[in-house]
Amino acid sequence: MTDLADRRDAETEVYQPAEDSHLLADAAVADLGSRPADDTPLALEVGTGSGYVAERVADETGVRVLGSDVNPHACAQARERGVEAVRGDLLEPFRSGVFDAVLFNAPYLPTDPDDARDDWMEVALSGGEDGRAVVEPFLETVGRVLAPDGAVYLLVSSLTGVDEVVELAATEGFSAVALRDESFPFETLTVLKLVR
Repeated sequence: MTDLADRRDAETEVYQPAEDSHLLADAAVADLGSRPADDTPLALEVGTGSGYVAERVADETGVRVLGSDVNPHACAQARERGVEAVRGDLLEPFRSGVFDAVLFNAPYLPTDPDDARDDWMEVALSGGEDGRAVVEPFLETVGRVLAPDGAVYLLVSSLTGVDEVVELAATEGFSAVALRDESFPFETLTVLKLVR
């Protein structure tokens, strides 16, 4: 079995913008751009990768967007785009209640848990056996960093199970609405907005 990076035919250090990135950015820009002009929210993009989504949201909405990634190469690349980026695992480095929005294009490809994650691209893509191995701990902890009226913008694939993710979010006190969907030959991508 080839590794995920080979199947994606991409570099193995930093996830580059693809259809999922564009869809998340489009949905977040449209939703965050509708806020009052005197409001300057603080947002976080978890797993920022190249920084594409964070950069677009900041440029097109005026929101201040921080990026975080467990991958040091991603943090460096995001900084090259002008994104304030810190290295961290999910939400661990951040204080409670500070973000008005959290964006995440989580690793969602179902993968064999026995396969070693031996490069950064596999870390960026591998969602474990059911595709929710990273989504679950994210949903369990994201509420801690959200401001009282904060929202989560989460990209989910049909390969991961959108209904299952909505149920997981509900157990953490979130209601979900689908902002955008896009279908491809082997999956449908959905951007969920989660609010409490």
